[in-house]
Amino acid sequence: MRGEGILELKAYLEEKRAIVDRELKAYFPEPEGPASHVISAMKYSLFAGGKRLRPILCIAGAEAVGGVGTHVLSVACALELIHTYSLIHDDLPLMDDDDLRRGKPTNHKVFGEAVALLAGDGLLTEAFSLMTGPELRERVAPDIILKVIDLISRAAGYRGMVGGQTVDIQSEGKMADLCLVEFIHTHKTGALITASVASGAMLAGGNEEQMEAITSYGRNIGLAFQISDDILDIEGDSKLLGKTAGADEQKGKITFPAVVGLEKSRELEGELVEAAIQALEVFNKKADPLRLIARYIIERKK
Repeated sequence: MRGEGILELKAYLEEKRAIVDRELKAYFPEPEGPASHVISAMKYSLFAGGKRLRPILCIAGAEAVGGVGTHVLSVACALELIHTYSLIHDDLPLMDDDDLRRGKPTNHKVFGEAVALLAGDGLLTEAFSLMTGPELRERVAPDIILKVIDLISRAAGYRGMVGGQTVDIQSEGKMADLCLVEFIHTHKTGALITASVASGAMLAGGNEEQMEAITSYGRNIGLAFQISDDILDIEGDSKLLGKTAGADEQKGKITFPAVVGLEKSRELEGELVEAAIQALEVFNKKADPLRLIARYIIERKK
C-alpha cells in the first residue's frame, strides 16, 4: 500500500471508528441498579480498544453501493456487540483460556467466569435489540431488515461462527488438514466479516450484481484476515497484538502455517486479497475504502 493510500485509510478508519464509538456510548447507559455489575462487564470488553473492523465494513459496504454510512449504524454497532460477545466467550477457561485481550486482562479475569459468560450473553441479545430499533425501521423496509437479521444470524450461529469455533476446539492437537482449517477459518471468522460488508450493502439497496460482488469480496477478505491472524500469532509482537503471541502452537490449533507453512500461507493470503479487490471492479471510487481495507489486512501488525 503506497504512502498516500495508508494515510487515506488511516483517516477513514479513525473517522468511522469514532462514529461507531460515539453511537455505542450513547446506546449503553452508565452502570446502575441491580444489574450494574453485568453492564460494567459488557462495557469493559466493548470499550477495550477494538479496531471496529466489522462495523466499519458494514458502513463501507453501504457507501460502496451509494448509501449513507450513518444510516446503517444500528446494524454496524450490533455486529460489534456480536463480535465482542464471541471474544469474551472465546477467552473463558473452558475454551481458549486466555489472560489478555487487546492488551488488558480478559473479562473473566476481572469480573469472574459467571459474569463474563452473562456479559457475552447480554451483548449478543442487545445486538438483536439494536437491529430492530426505530432508527433503522424509519429508513429501511421491514423485509430488508428481516433479510439482514437472517444473514447475520446465520453468520453468527452454528452455520457460521459458532460452528467454526466448535470445530476449532474439537480439532486441537489433531493432525493438520487443509480442508479442516479452511472450514474453521471461513466459519469462525470469515462468515461474520462477510455478513458485515454484505449487510451494509443490502441495507443501502444494493442490486443483485452489487451484492454478488460484495459477498465475494467479504468471503475473500474474511479468510485472508484469519490467515493473517495465524501468521501474526507466529511472527507478531505480543505488545502490539494485545494478546500472547504463539498461543496457537501451544494449544495445538490447526492453522494455515501449521498445514502449508508460512511462505505458502503468505502466498494464499495475497491471492485472496487480490481476488477480493478484483471482485470490486463493478464499483466506482466509492468502494475505495473496501479496496484499501483489503490491502491493510496483509500489512497490519495487530
